[in-house]
Amino acid sequence: MQLGKPLTASEQSICILRLSAIGDVCHAVATVQAIQRHYPATHITWIVGKVEAMLLANLPGIELVVFDKNLGMKAFSDLKNKLKGRKFDVLLHMQVALRANIASLAINAKRKIGFDKARSKELHSLFMRERVVPQNQAHVLENFAGFARHIGVPFLTTTNEKPNWRMPLAETDIQWARNLLKPFRELGQQRFLVISPAASKAERNWLPERYAAIADYASEQGFQVVLCGGPSAMETQLRDDILKHTQANILDVVGKTSLKQLLALLQQASLVIAPDTGPAHMAVTVGTPVIGLYGHSNPARTGPYLYQHYVVEAYYQELQRQTGKTVAELPFGTRVKGEHIMANISVNAVKAMFDKVIKEENL
Repeated sequence: MQLGKPLTASEQSICILRLSAIGDVCHAVATVQAIQRHYPATHITWIVGKVEAMLLANLPGIELVVFDKNLGMKAFSDLKNKLKGRKFDVLLHMQVALRANIASLAINAKRKIGFDKARSKELHSLFMRERVVPQNQAHVLENFAGFARHIGVPFLTTTNEKPNWRMPLAETDIQWARNLLKPFRELGQQRFLVISPAASKAERNWLPERYAAIADYASEQGFQVVLCGGPSAMETQLRDDILKHTQANILDVVGKTSLKQLLALLQQASLVIAPDTGPAHMAVTVGTPVIGLYGHSNPARTGPYLYQHYVVEAYYQELQRQTGKTVAELPFGTRVKGEHIMANISVNAVKAMFDKVIKEENL
């Protein structure tokens, strides 16, 4: 992989601009921490969304500046006030959304580095002075790694190199997760399957009766099943529908965890099953294997990075059905549309992957 120009001795401050979402922020952490390791004396400030900041709070050596999109247009003036009088040596603009592009105007930096033209959207290129090297068919995390390489950091430069994370977890959050699982461990239970069933859009969710079937299967194999998620109406309804169909004794923590507590729980888990959603990527950051369920987006681009070989997908067949073309003949990030695509993922396929993971991960 090509390396760019290293930071000079006078370049001591870096601003990261990546506002959202949880999964993408998890990917970005790996790059940011690779930069930290290579340039330990450099001060790093991260402009991040309000919810995402809850997950990243106390990230070692990183100053977080919160951009609260709920403020509407005032969010931009609020960011400008927070950064008033500050000048950075380098801005790594790691988001192409228009909101982020406008936010970049509040950041005074000598060098403004953004995505290459092929990945530039919503006027992104107009706000940048430098561009990272283009990559073909790259995972989102690898796209972010290009920013590190642009400033001379040898990150993910070989095929066998893996990212690593130091995610911030307080002892109180770790203890919360331990206490949650303690009654089961006292009964001899050491294996926990966490199912995080809800994506940001309902069409990306698997069917509740199928989640229930997997919960029953895992329970029969000796796992304690834990159901997690946020407090939204969609997520609580999905939870209710799963519980209605299952015979397993499921531990339900939907809507009952903070992001930090959820991260600690995922760290304690033996295995996670989830669609294309933030907790799947959170689990990767703490080294917990993930079975990803993908139908609408290319798992090679957005799948759980270290566990892409455990994805069960309906994407490639549906892409060809809708377009008449293979993934190689279309832009790498092409999505497919439809409310019932996830129904093409069978219970048997997920059971088979479950068995494979149990064997390969020695669970």
